[in-house]
Parts: sequence; C-alpha cells; structure tokens
Amino acid sequence: MTSPLPLPYRVGYGEDAHRLSEGRPLTLGGVPIPHAERGAVAHSDGDAVLHAVADALLSGLALGDIGHYYPDTAEENAGLDSRVILQESLALVREWRYRPVNVALVVTLDRPKLGPLRGDIARSLAALLGLPETEVGVSFKTSEGLAPDHVQVRVTVLLVRDRD
Repeated sequence: MTSPLPLPYRVGYGEDAHRLSEGRPLTLGGVPIPHAERGAVAHSDGDAVLHAVADALLSGLALGDIGHYYPDTAEENAGLDSRVILQESLALVREWRYRPVNVALVVTLDRPKLGPLRGDIARSLAALLGLPETEVGVSFKTSEGLAPDHVQVRVTVLLVRDRD
C-alpha cells in the first residue's frame, strides 16, 4: 500500500453489524455478554465492537478494511478470535508510526441491556489498545424495535503520529 501522508492527526471510522441467532454466544469488545439469548452470526467469532474498531484504525490511514485482510471466504478465518484481528490491525497502524489516542463507539442492540457492562467493555478495549480507560467512550442505543435481530456498532478513532 502507498504510504499515508504524514499528518499529525488522522480520524478513522468503522462500522460493523451481525445478525443474531439463538444458540450462539455474544461477545462485545472482548467481553462475553451474559444472559444474551442470541449471539452474532459470523465467519469469525462475530465481535462487532472489535471489528468496527479494527476497521476504524485501518480507515484512518486509508489501509482498507478487515474484509481485505480477513476475508470471510478464507477457511483459516473461521471462528477467528476478533482480538487477533484488532491486534494485527493495530500493529499495521503502528508500522506507519501512528497510535490511537481516543476511541468513541456506539452499540445498537435491543436486548440484553448493556449498561451494566459499560465499564467492562471500556476496560477491555482500553487494554487491547493500550489506552487509559478514560479515552474509550462507550455508548448504547436500542433500535426502538426497528432492527431487533441484529447488533450494530459505529466507531470513531483519533490517531496521532509519533514524533520522528
């Protein structure tokens, strides 16, 4: 890939969604969601938060998306732990001498209610990204019944270039 322009700051945006189905686990931000009646249908483990964050990191430097690096047609990606996707995406961003300094995300899910898990998800994501928990904003919404059969996540990330 072509080298990104060496701007001092870059903003990335990522989005991911998965259909929900009974009998599958639901994990968001590396945190297993207890009492979830349905989980994500996906080729990997379906962690929509980690997928959206990885896409935001990559998009901030115009490096494509996780579908390019981890196609759902590749058998070796079946059941892949999304923490690996995030860690490898973060490593690619660091190769270009950038690092995340702030992440904000919104999870849309009708059930179960995620409010009690806000701190757990923020702590998990902060640890995976090497950030203080105060730099990871986690918000939750419902679809108001418009899309009860899926989980969707939207993420923005601020990247800063390391000094030469």
